[in-house]
Amino acid sequence: MLPMRTAINSRILSWAFYDWANSGFATTVMAGFFPLFFKQFFCAGVDPTISTARLGWAGSGASLLVAIIAPFAGAAADSLGMKKRFLLFFTIAGAGATALLAMPGKGQWLPALVLYATALFCFASGNIFYDSLLNSVAPTGQRDFVSSLGFSLGYLGGGLLFALNVAFALWPSVWGITSSASAVRISFISVSLWWVVFSIPLFLKVPEQRIFQHPGTISAALTHLGSTFKKIRSLKKPFMFLLAYWFYMDGVSSVIRMAVDYGLSIGLGSRGLILALLLVQFTGFPATLVMGKLAERAGTRKTIVLTIAVYAGVTIWASGMESSVEFYMLAIVIGMVQGGIQALSRSLFSEMIPQGDEAEFFGFYNITGRFAAVMGPALIGTVTILTGNARLGILALLPLFIAGVALLMFPLPAKKAI
Repeated sequence: MLPMRTAINSRILSWAFYDWANSGFATTVMAGFFPLFFKQFFCAGVDPTISTARLGWAGSGASLLVAIIAPFAGAAADSLGMKKRFLLFFTIAGAGATALLAMPGKGQWLPALVLYATALFCFASGNIFYDSLLNSVAPTGQRDFVSSLGFSLGYLGGGLLFALNVAFALWPSVWGITSSASAVRISFISVSLWWVVFSIPLFLKVPEQRIFQHPGTISAALTHLGSTFKKIRSLKKPFMFLLAYWFYMDGVSSVIRMAVDYGLSIGLGSRGLILALLLVQFTGFPATLVMGKLAERAGTRKTIVLTIAVYAGVTIWASGMESSVEFYMLAIVIGMVQGGIQALSRSLFSEMIPQGDEAEFFGFYNITGRFAAVMGPALIGTVTILTGNARLGILALLPLFIAGVALLMFPLPAKKAI
């Protein structure tokens, strides 16, 4: 059977542009400037291990809070028919907290950390409702491409804004900016404006399916949440997928985090790390679209397995990496599959969701994502301590990829004929 041709209409493009909008936060703030600025400016004079711990605690706290509220917020959004309103709230709150990051002065690490954790919490929470709207704009058979289009535009939009902000920070005098620190502050404001402005099309154009299967009250939503726990366990496909997703995304997240550490260990400075991040962004733009088209032809599940295999290869390669050139090559390879594995995982899961429960099911999906990179770092640390070799520690991620593939391809029993 030939894949269905996807027509990119205004609804699809408006939905996908939210990825363009909020990816400015993911690139400029999360991955790029805030970790460096926090250590060098907000925590000036503080022992690096302490500043790293503070940043780690803030990130973990925000992720844990998202994991706690995700199913409840999803249940309320489904029951009340308020996915877009919830998304609007988290968009405004997240963009506002990001803009306020320009306010704390040198050494004021606590207010800066609170604002960052708030923005991170809103960014992750908003994605629950953004993901759940995929079913409103793309019918079955077209979601691989539409989901990939969103991630692809996210890589392009986030990359363009990040590149502009990098230019501000590296050459502030050219732009009439007094210092690199001022340029970073301006970048936080630019992310806030980018996030809000480019999310407007979604709120104007994207419809929200309102299927009131449950009474429209908060108490009814919470009651329904318990039944969804049972529903997920009884529905073998989404349950087995979430289990597989937990394993392989744990490995993926750990590889992404270890790449920066490896870059530092082989002598790359902040400019080298920024270049690597840009390589990931601009490679990810076309590669994610290609992955979406490949999934339409070869099948979503098989294409995800292919991306997992690439990550397993990256893990082996990283364990023996010696030069900065290899680091940049590694960034390009990661950019080729990172968006694909995220986009296709989202679209595959969307096909398994009962109609009317999108936000609630995606709440559980995001819980799984929030707990990713929990086992991986522990395995790396344990193996490193036992062997005294950090490179061998990276190889400890391979079982996560193997387990993810095994669960993803696990044959489900056929339904018995009545």
